[in-house]
Amino acid sequence: MFRLLLTLTIWAGHSLTCLSASLTIALTGDIMMGTTYPTPRLPRRDGKYLFRDTRDILRQADLAVGNLEGTLCDKGETRKEGKANNYAFRTPTSYAWWLKDAGYDFVSMANNHSFDFGIEGVISTEHALRQQGIAFAGIAGRSETAVVMRQGVRIGLCALGHNSYTVSHLDLKKVGKLLKQLRQQCDIIIVSFHGGAEGTAQSHVPNGMEGFLGERRGALRQLAHHCIDHGADVVYGHGPHVVRGIEVYKGRFIAYSLGNFCTPFGISLQGVSGYAPIVAVTIDHKGRFQKGRIYSFIQSYGAGPRKQDGKRFLVAHQMKALSETDFPHSDAWIDLHGNIGLIRYTRRSLTTI
Repeated sequence: MFRLLLTLTIWAGHSLTCLSASLTIALTGDIMMGTTYPTPRLPRRDGKYLFRDTRDILRQADLAVGNLEGTLCDKGETRKEGKANNYAFRTPTSYAWWLKDAGYDFVSMANNHSFDFGIEGVISTEHALRQQGIAFAGIAGRSETAVVMRQGVRIGLCALGHNSYTVSHLDLKKVGKLLKQLRQQCDIIIVSFHGGAEGTAQSHVPNGMEGFLGERRGALRQLAHHCIDHGADVVYGHGPHVVRGIEVYKGRFIAYSLGNFCTPFGISLQGVSGYAPIVAVTIDHKGRFQKGRIYSFIQSYGAGPRKQDGKRFLVAHQMKALSETDFPHSDAWIDLHGNIGLIRYTRRSLTTI
């Protein structure tokens, strides 16, 4: 849904000159639609109803983005066999169709489950996504960035993780260099990162480095600001398995974690772990945040994200509270219905739009 109030003119291949253009991006967290390892745990009708309640929102956006937590493969052995906390996700390759049908245009592979079934699982995942026309990025040396076109606009996507096989966000110098290269060929840049400590006690964004199970999981405030300082327009995260707050920094939108979105098996969905938002962000032709909305969905075991009577704005309320606590000086506000706007400062007054 690309909205133009004036004529859009393209110069030098991809430079936007129309000041009235806007682009809407739908952001979601972790996706693991089901697994056949070690025993089959798959949704009914082979996943047909997973995205039943969210499909319209994702399809209406100009670009829908998520984090593919695991592999798309039909066979293979995991390197995690016999290890404690053995979480290995092997989703059938046929399920790539449900991602396409749901409205996804891009998924991140930069997470701690992309190599659950080795390089064979990575290759299988890439092939399944390509067959459905879904872009992907995040594996070092293979798919570090992606570029998609929407209505003549070149959108660059960069996916970052903390594992050795991902494009690591622990190396800020490399991240800055990668974004600089992407900026030279794109109008808009979106960064997805997987990081942060995990669990229901990790809803707040701390200052400094986060760790989990002996791993360095990123200094995420510093990372997000660094990305924007080096050319990113939208930055969003996942990894803690809970939602976190949002902020607007230098006119650009940041969501620090969107939690679990479609993870019907293998991941706890109790309490806040079951919160499954879609955050739709509208930006202008220069990538500046204009407005947004948090759509509240709740997961339950064996099903995808669902609307629930009496909880229409529950996730939005959680993200509003976290944002106000963790980012009190942000230029963003969230109302009780999940709408996100900008605070405008003038010499005489403070207004909201």
